[in-house]
Amino acid sequence: MMSKNPNLTLSGPDLAALLCSRVCHDVISPVGAINNGLELLDEGGADADAMDLIRTSALNASVRLKFARLAFGASGSVGASIDTGEAERAAKDFAVAEKKTEVIWNGPRAIVAKNRVKLLLNLFLVAYSAIPRGGVLEVTLENPEFDAKFKLTSKGKLMRLPPKFVEISTGTIEEAIDAHSIQPYYTVLLAQECGMTLDHSASADELVFTAVAAAA
Repeated sequence: MMSKNPNLTLSGPDLAALLCSRVCHDVISPVGAINNGLELLDEGGADADAMDLIRTSALNASVRLKFARLAFGASGSVGASIDTGEAERAAKDFAVAEKKTEVIWNGPRAIVAKNRVKLLLNLFLVAYSAIPRGGVLEVTLENPEFDAKFKLTSKGKLMRLPPKFVEISTGTIEEAIDAHSIQPYYTVLLAQECGMTLDHSASADELVFTAVAAAA
């Protein structure tokens, strides 16, 4: 049986508020860029550039919102299941919109518990943040419907283990959780709720993040 992480102490309202702040932070930049493009059109200059900015930013905002709906939102009723194919599409679309990381997805497509899919996508965000200059992120799913194992391998320049994720997952964080650290916090919380154990490792060539179903 998994032991409870002593860092997971946020109240429901605080967790909801910080997750909302995180989602708003993710979409405010592309939405602001859309507004800038519209202002350029209103001024009557650089029409082609303005339309390109609007199209790119609208796509980015749409992709981020669709990803957030799966990773943070309800995505159906309580206890619902989700197709891992949706998670794969959301992750790959996210990377395409960002234009800096290639996503390789391995493993069977399956209908699995909603929180497991949310955990997978949040661990994807953790692994994605580990290669801020871009690179390759390989996602591998094993037996996702039962004794699941998720393995995410990040390779790229300036790789680094996300410090807040490491601190929260190992129970060593001392600072209060804020909008910047809520996503790794939520990842660790989801793992606990799913009965899965998180781990991470680092070498000169790659960073590996895993979530494994704990033994009953």
